[in-house]
Amino acid sequence: MSWEAITTLIILVGCLGLLTTNRYAPDLILIGGVVTLLSLGILTPEEALAGLANPGMVTVGVLYVVVSGLQETGGINWLVENVLGKPKTLAQAQLRVMLPVTGLSAFLNNTPVVAMFIPALQDWARRYQLSPSKLMIPLSYAAIGGGVCSLIGTSTNLVVNGLLQTETNLPSLGMFEISWIGIPVAITIIVFTSIFSRCCLPERKPALTHFTDVHQYTIEMKVIPNSPLVGKSIEDAGLRQLPGLFLIEIEREGGVLPAVSSQERLRGNDRLVFTGVIDSVVDLQKIRGLEIATDQVFKLDAPQHDRHLIGAVVSNTCPLVGKNIREGRFRTVYNAAVIAVARNGERINRKIGDIILRAGDTLLLETHQNFFHQQCHSRDFFLISHMGEAPKLSFQRAPIAVGILVVMVLSVAFEMLSMLNAALLAAAAMLLTGCAHERTVRKAIDWQLLLVIASSFGIGTALLKTGAATTIAHYLISLAGENPHLTLAVVFAVTALLTSIITNNAAAVIMFPLTLMTAEQLQVNFIPFALTIMIAASASFATPIGYQTNLMVYGPGGYHFVDYLKIGVPLTILVGIVTVILIPWLWPFV
Repeated sequence: MSWEAITTLIILVGCLGLLTTNRYAPDLILIGGVVTLLSLGILTPEEALAGLANPGMVTVGVLYVVVSGLQETGGINWLVENVLGKPKTLAQAQLRVMLPVTGLSAFLNNTPVVAMFIPALQDWARRYQLSPSKLMIPLSYAAIGGGVCSLIGTSTNLVVNGLLQTETNLPSLGMFEISWIGIPVAITIIVFTSIFSRCCLPERKPALTHFTDVHQYTIEMKVIPNSPLVGKSIEDAGLRQLPGLFLIEIEREGGVLPAVSSQERLRGNDRLVFTGVIDSVVDLQKIRGLEIATDQVFKLDAPQHDRHLIGAVVSNTCPLVGKNIREGRFRTVYNAAVIAVARNGERINRKIGDIILRAGDTLLLETHQNFFHQQCHSRDFFLISHMGEAPKLSFQRAPIAVGILVVMVLSVAFEMLSMLNAALLAAAAMLLTGCAHERTVRKAIDWQLLLVIASSFGIGTALLKTGAATTIAHYLISLAGENPHLTLAVVFAVTALLTSIITNNAAAVIMFPLTLMTAEQLQVNFIPFALTIMIAASASFATPIGYQTNLMVYGPGGYHFVDYLKIGVPLTILVGIVTVILIPWLWPFV
């Protein structure tokens, strides 16, 4: 083995070691590894930077634009309500995620499937008080399991099938021939993850959830006539599940319904008065069929995409103290609409416009982005804080956004366009139709993840270029001797190992000629080996860098590198056992 190969392996081991400590950001570690390889002359500048132009990395980045369009139009909310539903236990929640994702990934590229589900799961987890770390890895694993259920489920299957046609005299595999092994593997993944995720996956919540919101805001919402909420009960509408939120009363046709039952049916123009924490107050505005009851929001002198949520504490010198919000003409004075009010933890049983302001009241305002700078030194408010951009879901464009997504998926499924071309066109369509906006899109892209993906390609290139990966694979296969069953097990183990440290397609390309040569020496049928490579190249559960979807859920799940090892290593071993037992039985060596 050359000094370049040995050096590359040392750098790889060093990067993996640093990743397990979780002391430094993954992108810094992997970029550092690539820079070291470049400095030593092992990689050329073109090879080191090639990952930035890799179609897979670019596709992931572009898909953030597509997902942003779904979020801004409320398409994600539809997914949460109609696909994920209302789980009663963690195991049920995981099954509600894994089953549809597995089915979709059997026919669609799993990258857009995971990209679409990540923001939906984040909202869903918050609504039902579930830990995202218990859901994100199962999401990725389900997508991987679905990918091995059909020939088009993942690009690795197509790569191996292409090599099978060009490098051998064997016929092409049928669309669902791999399903005979793929479906048992997918079932194994779902069952194992459901049972062992409770002990193997961490209970890790986003940092902000560790702090209690001491403010109980009062907000008034209106049921839009002819909306999907009309005729639904409070519970079915999802208005009982938002954490830290309480429905005080419903004002209907001049009367008031206090102590509202969860089975009460909603009607058009119902005015719902809620009290709750800030996150749930904001989530209310994302529910299709509800709008803020005060018409002052619609009269603001600021375009919708420039509006922000501002928290402001009323001072004792504010001229509106002692007046109610409507009579004080708050919107006219400050060009800001009061959408919620908090008062020392008290529950304010009044409509927003009728609340008489007191010194110390905390107001949640929807206003233009310059309000913060204009009022930060004003004597009218003690403290002003920025709460983020105001929710601006364009529900009327939701069918357009969903239609764009469907066209993108179908064009790839029927091989009319490549995944990258389809994603680029879908992203452009989201922007041109107004489903997504430039400012939101820029913030939606996870640049850290893209750098991790690009850097991992650089390290993979070094392993291939120096021959380190090929040397390791050849040596390990030679240990199996002349026993075809043992050789098959070694092929799975080596392919899975390579997939964990380089890309799945690269692992398949390396293993194919070595395994073909081994099968010819053993004088056995090569099909079992080809199928084993397909399964093992996709069985990337043990590290986040081996598979795109594992990386995509790394941040949203709040994971550490070792979290993948704890659940991924035993799952890889189990999938290997199932594969090595079933494949020779389904496709005999002779």
